[in-house]
Amino acid sequence: MHVDHINIAAPAKLLEEVKNWYQQVLDLVDGFRPQFSGRGYWLYSGSKPVVHLSERDGYLDSDSQGYLDHVAFQASGLRAMEERLRSLGIEYRSNHIPEIPMTQLFIRDPAGTGIEINFPDEH
Repeated sequence: MHVDHINIAAPAKLLEEVKNWYQQVLDLVDGFRPQFSGRGYWLYSGSKPVVHLSERDGYLDSDSQGYLDHVAFQASGLRAMEERLRSLGIEYRSNHIPEIPMTQLFIRDPAGTGIEINFPDEH
């Protein structure tokens, strides 16, 4: 089993900002999306739509906020990503795990979703 995609639901104006953010920061590409009843986008990494965006006027009805902390992506090019984040003015936190070895970058998208980007064998 593997994670197929994440879905972020937000009001129309914020949804555009979130879409642009994922395109600029993670190089995801807006691609084919079936004709669902509501507006949205599918953002692709290669041939896989990994981030789904759905228009929703408010927060999901729920008795609690839930416990989802973050979503993680694996990538390469640690230095280039750090430079991109700095050039876009995006604050990030870095963590290196020598036992694996892997470096992690932690950021938040405009909707507040925690994003972890893992760079195996890069320090």
